[in-house]
Amino acid sequence: MNASDSHSSYQQTTSADRPRVRGDESPVLGGVSRRRFLQAAGGAGALLLVPYRARAAQLVSAQDSVVVQWNNAFLAGVRASTIGPPMVSRALAIAHTCVYDAWSAYDDRAVGTVFGGSLRRPAAERTVANVSQAISFAAYRAAVDLFPGSQASVFDPMMSSLGYDPTDISTDTSTPTGIGNVSAQAVISARHHDGANQLGDYPGGTPGVPYSDYTGYVPANQPMDLRGAFNPSTVLDPNAWQPLWYLDAQGNLVKQPFLGAQWENVTTFALNRNQIVAPVPPATFGSAAYQAQADELITISAGLTDQQKMIAEYWADGPHTVTPPGHWCVFAQFVARRDQHGADLAGIEADTKLFFALTNAVFDAGCAAWTLKRIYNSVRPITAIRLLFNGKTISAWGGPDQGTQQIDGGTWRPYQASTFPTPPFPEYISGHSAFSAAGADILRRFTASDVFGNSVTLAPGSSAFEPGTVPAAAITLTWPTFTSAANQAGISRRYGGIHFADGDLTGRLLGTIAGETAWTAATNYWVG
Repeated sequence: MNASDSHSSYQQTTSADRPRVRGDESPVLGGVSRRRFLQAAGGAGALLLVPYRARAAQLVSAQDSVVVQWNNAFLAGVRASTIGPPMVSRALAIAHTCVYDAWSAYDDRAVGTVFGGSLRRPAAERTVANVSQAISFAAYRAAVDLFPGSQASVFDPMMSSLGYDPTDISTDTSTPTGIGNVSAQAVISARHHDGANQLGDYPGGTPGVPYSDYTGYVPANQPMDLRGAFNPSTVLDPNAWQPLWYLDAQGNLVKQPFLGAQWENVTTFALNRNQIVAPVPPATFGSAAYQAQADELITISAGLTDQQKMIAEYWADGPHTVTPPGHWCVFAQFVARRDQHGADLAGIEADTKLFFALTNAVFDAGCAAWTLKRIYNSVRPITAIRLLFNGKTISAWGGPDQGTQQIDGGTWRPYQASTFPTPPFPEYISGHSAFSAAGADILRRFTASDVFGNSVTLAPGSSAFEPGTVPAAAITLTWPTFTSAANQAGISRRYGGIHFADGDLTGRLLGTIAGETAWTAATNYWVG
């Protein structure tokens, strides 16, 4: 789902309907009080959900700039692909950097990320036609490189609809086509060996498999096979991530790898890796904090309301969606239309800058999140809770359409689809929280305001996890501010049983830092 998918009325749940969720208490963690940490992470306690009729953003508008049109095409490539969130964030950043570099040749101050100002064209050539053509060729070259499976279905038709010949590989930089091709190829070439292993050609990786791990990561625990009963003996290290085995929607057995295990080696856009520090490391087995974080998620699970369930589902962004990085592109499109950027030169400039800064901030946030995932290799709730409560009766969500039940803690499951029960990488920190905090930070800075004014209404019975019954009545999720949207994205992972509170809150903090550094770098490029 995305913010443009549905519309109807709103059902409000009262605070009495919801379990208390940790986020504004004040015990000290690592020398920082929970309250101060929360404030630094963006005020996680403020979930603003009020009656508001959805104003759905169009998927395509006649007033969209060529930049927004290409962003839509990139997102179509994302939906059709099988790559995970960190790879998506990188791909969108590369694509919009190619767009930015091509555009910069037609600005009187901006410098490109590769060629600086050496490709700058005369003022007389700065027309909508020329700029759109240069951007389109750059976008096309990037899209085909990053999402090759969508060339024939999405990108070739896109070029044809705009009146361009995608086979034109001119490198004559006195022409818009040449500017686009040359700018894109330089960015793409620089990124092919940035540590991500996009081409599957790194020694140690699986030859020919894009983004395969080449670092030799081996999980500390044996897999948890969800087709049978929980086996505690598979948990050799209760602090460490445990891969899952389960059946996907097609009935295929999935054996989880650590997706993005190599991401600590990926070259960032602006974030210095010395900034990727966790102020609150994950709780360790045997500690009161380890027990408390599990208790908290069980309490949430037992008291899930329809609103909380739909928050978990709306933000899930699992396979064959735009994923969390793409979600913030959808929000940026909403802002472009809300603020009437338009399709003229000024609108193209605004959208080029917006998506350049946004996607690179979200990319850096992903680098931060996956670096800490690799460093701490931390346990997911499904392992920690089953291990702690195996053989003990707990009150929790009992599965689709079962509501709250008394269950054996060794059978506890997150509020997720059984065909994608938990993502294939460690818990700490939350990628959703980091991506969203970075996206919100850029949108605040770009618009010079935190005002968002967006919402989505979810129809009765529209749940993917409990179809036909949840929600019982239409529910509207409203985001008065960018901050409230990012905070809801973060807490959604706790409602869904995917992350502990510290993984969420630390993700928000690191995401905000990624946003700040990316904004500084991006503005330096376009100020020249």
